[in-house]
Amino acid sequence: MAATNAVDRALLSWGERLFYPGNRIVRAAPPARLDAAARHRASQIRQRIVGTVARRAPQVMVKVTGGGRGMIAIAAHFRYISKGGRLDIEDDRRVVREGKDAMRDVLDQWRFGGSFIDDVSPRREAFNIMLSMPRGTDPLIVQRAAREFARAELLGHRYVMVLHDHQANPHVHLSVRAESMVGDRLNPRKADLHRWRETFAEKLRGWGIDAEATRQATRGEPRYFEPLWRIKANEQGRLRSPSRTAKNSPAWQLSRADAMKAWGMIGLALKHSGEPDDLRLSDQIVRYVLESPAFREAIQDLQRDAEHRRLERQTPRPVAVVNRERPGPDLER
Repeated sequence: MAATNAVDRALLSWGERLFYPGNRIVRAAPPARLDAAARHRASQIRQRIVGTVARRAPQVMVKVTGGGRGMIAIAAHFRYISKGGRLDIEDDRRVVREGKDAMRDVLDQWRFGGSFIDDVSPRREAFNIMLSMPRGTDPLIVQRAAREFARAELLGHRYVMVLHDHQANPHVHLSVRAESMVGDRLNPRKADLHRWRETFAEKLRGWGIDAEATRQATRGEPRYFEPLWRIKANEQGRLRSPSRTAKNSPAWQLSRADAMKAWGMIGLALKHSGEPDDLRLSDQIVRYVLESPAFREAIQDLQRDAEHRRLERQTPRPVAVVNRERPGPDLER
């Protein structure tokens, strides 16, 4: 029983850092006596760990690809996601429409439904969101999960959604009117995006699709996703600054180090529990961390530092030559 309590405490303390770090609250140590709610939370975190390191569940992607500052930009995005009206558009009332006339009707509803949206606006009047799953996922399930996601997270906002199943990864484009029907404005932040990923993964699991929404730092993946406008500008040769391929900021390095420490503490607690399932999960955590890009990058950094120190030791230091002769005036004898 004591070993079980120790594992649950490690899951609560370090698992929260791995999977739910958004609130940035420094938690006190869990109480000596774990109640039913704490044990249930520890069980949920354990399932997240199993899904991430044992099953290697596919990771969902929820990305804000931009937004429209006025009806001209919003209409252009509608044409893009609907392929000029050839694909079905579903709105927030679950009305499915097709064709250019239907698209113009939706645009008029957005322009006059609530605060008037001019052709060009000084503020963002819509947000473009993409929800995606890896190749092989049933596109209709992705669409159903996206529909449930929108009803849960975008309640009170007008939106349209279009399924794209003609590319490698099935994905749904959502365009959301920034102002809600009661005047509140959508303003997604980093914590909101993480919650959106969690919600989308939950809706997919409800339809029998194994999906997770683990952070990149937790997975040790330093991938950087370029904004859509930079991708388009690069394709058209208009990009002035080079594209980034990986995250390397001090904040990212700190987050990665914290995640590696959390994995180590959880693995250590599981290893000392004595339960066969915990021992197996501890070994799976070790393999997962060793195979992560962050661990390989950390090893390369250590090797580079060691090589740099070796070269410094082998490089002879220059010997300073001291000239002891004092210059003076020439003397005639």
